[in-house]
Amino acid sequence: MWDSYKAFLLRGNLLELAVAFVLGVAFAAVVTAFTDGIIMALIGALFGEPNFDQVVIPVGEGQVLIGTFLTAVLDFLIVATALFLVVQGITKMRATEEAEAAEEEPAADPEDVVLLREIRDLLSQRQQS
Repeated sequence: MWDSYKAFLLRGNLLELAVAFVLGVAFAAVVTAFTDGIIMALIGALFGEPNFDQVVIPVGEGQVLIGTFLTAVLDFLIVATALFLVVQGITKMRATEEAEAAEEEPAADPEDVVLLREIRDLLSQRQQS
């Protein structure tokens, strides 16, 4: 049972997922700091409020915190845009590497062509003898 558990934990996909999760959490913290420290400061300079947290809709005795929601949506859009750009960059980089590798390596002949050449060469040697 321990070997199965160890094999499960050490599978490539699980490790990649764990690393991606940790990086995603760290990246979200960076984006939140960027949003709160820069974007919201600019919004505060333009509109007089440093963030959307004070934007509320009164409903009876309570309030709907629409500003908190808008801040979360802005965080999400920044994260989504940054990840999109990263994925696009990696995709282009991989395509470039694959194209360069394809140019460097000549295409291998199919197996049947190789066999036919060997037969031809053997027949040629037999006729010469």
